[in-house]
Amino acid sequence: MQKTVLNEDHRRSGARMVDFGGWEMPLHYGSQIEEHHAVRRDAGMFDVSHMCVVDIAGVDSAAFLRRLIANNIDKLQVAGKALYSAMLNEAGGVIDDLIVYYLDESRYRVVINAGTAAKDLRWMADRLADWQLAATITQRREGTGALAMIAVQGPNARQKVWQVLPDCRSACESLQPFFAARCEDFFCCSHRLHR
Repeated sequence: MQKTVLNEDHRRSGARMVDFGGWEMPLHYGSQIEEHHAVRRDAGMFDVSHMCVVDIAGVDSAAFLRRLIANNIDKLQVAGKALYSAMLNEAGGVIDDLIVYYLDESRYRVVINAGTAAKDLRWMADRLADWQLAATITQRREGTGALAMIAVQGPNARQKVWQVLPDCRSACESLQPFFAARCEDFFCCSHRLHR
């Protein structure tokens, strides 16, 4: 099984590890019911490092994403701002959902589902070749440059993130229930759950 960069940390913390689509991931650290209530009432963290991170770069990277996804990539003007969208086929059918992060005018980071990564990457590479655009698709892999991604969820998620990464507050304080912001070398993502 594949392991995220946080695997050893999960084990040291007493996680019950399970197979999640070929990835060894933590199921829980004790009582699943207590963990559920903690996230619904306060906040919780989830390792989502198994997700596939892809960097799109080049002068045509925005043009590529305009054709590839359903949402308007031009909404992204601030480094670290994120956009949720669907990747579409030629008929407008959904291939997969994803999140696009704006890094700068010629660089974007796309997070796609781990279980469909091979299919999604093939689709993206084929479209890039078909459309003959000046961009590159680079998958971030384990090892050098490996990323750990943590989703922080719950009604107090932002406050918890701000305790650990106070510089993120100004980047995400005004954002709505699903948000993401880049703070230094971190992307801060949070979901507020509504009762």
